[in-house]
Amino acid sequence: MQVDVLNAKELKKAAPVFGQLSFDNHEQVVFCNDKDTGLKAIIGIHNTVLGPALGGTRMWNYTSEWEALNDVLRLSRGMTFKSAITGLNLGGGKAVIMGDAKTQKTPELMRRFGEYVNSLSGKYITAEDVGMETSDMDIVRDVTPYVAGISEERGGTGNPSPVTAYGVFMGIKAAAKYKFGTDELEDRTVLVQGIGHVGEALVEYLTNDGAKVYITDISEERLQEVRNKYGAIIFDEADIYSAQVDIYAPCALGATIDDETVNRLNCKVVAGAANNQLADEVRHGQILRERGIVYAPDFLINAGGIINVYAELEKYSKQEIISKTENIYNTTLQILETAAKEDMTTHFAALKIAKQRIDDRKKSSLK
Repeated sequence: MQVDVLNAKELKKAAPVFGQLSFDNHEQVVFCNDKDTGLKAIIGIHNTVLGPALGGTRMWNYTSEWEALNDVLRLSRGMTFKSAITGLNLGGGKAVIMGDAKTQKTPELMRRFGEYVNSLSGKYITAEDVGMETSDMDIVRDVTPYVAGISEERGGTGNPSPVTAYGVFMGIKAAAKYKFGTDELEDRTVLVQGIGHVGEALVEYLTNDGAKVYITDISEERLQEVRNKYGAIIFDEADIYSAQVDIYAPCALGATIDDETVNRLNCKVVAGAANNQLADEVRHGQILRERGIVYAPDFLINAGGIINVYAELEKYSKQEIISKTENIYNTTLQILETAAKEDMTTHFAALKIAKQRIDDRKKSSLK
């Protein structure tokens, strides 16, 4: 009889969802599978103490189901703290659909996904993320009310990307104020990694503020397009992490700051739109601090998008959306100053405030 022997790496993965390091006490994880449409999706609901879990749906061609699971767990956890620190009455959730958004996404697949969202009866509210468009959210809206970020024609707030980018821009200016003594970005050098919807909008804000903007992306077509529109400079060196710039703004996928890259950084500030930028939020956050690199916590400064879609639920105006997003500047500055005063990383300082709000709500509900 032949016995299959698992190596250590496989054994770690053999421990199901509860055994994943990124699980972090998720309330619910839903696996969605539909043969007819080809849908393979995972919905992660991390925490609903403050309210229903709201977070976008990402469609990505993951290399494995384990990679997709880890991504949705990390992302939904991040949404919990993003809503908490921004003062929104929302919990944290996220969804991922496995597949190529350019070739495998169909209206039928999106409707089927929407039916899975609907089956959760409002515990999870979805929205737009990587690989998704506002039109996709409109299709989901056909089968469930539990979706935000739908088109303005259907009563929504439309594409949240410009508001997300504006919040990141506010975070960058606050980090610049803390590091350089002024939030003026005239002639500051900024490297934007990833120029999707949010990255491009950020390039526009930075350019209009006088910054010298470098761009990098996996798509040569996008690089040419954004360069021609805004006069950005295509960064053509192989090692983007060693680039001698004032500000590194990661706006693609997460975990770009890892064991390999964290000590190569030549920037003075890290502030971008990507979620989960630190592969290890404790260790890499500490290394950045020791190296004197200011890190603006991603789940704080990229909260503009969720502020935008939350407006659909609370029915507040565009002016209120902008006002709440602009406040990211003040909160970021407060976090950076608190971290220095209390001798901790900026990530931990932000996390501490977010967790305190959740704990306070939990205690009050028990009284």
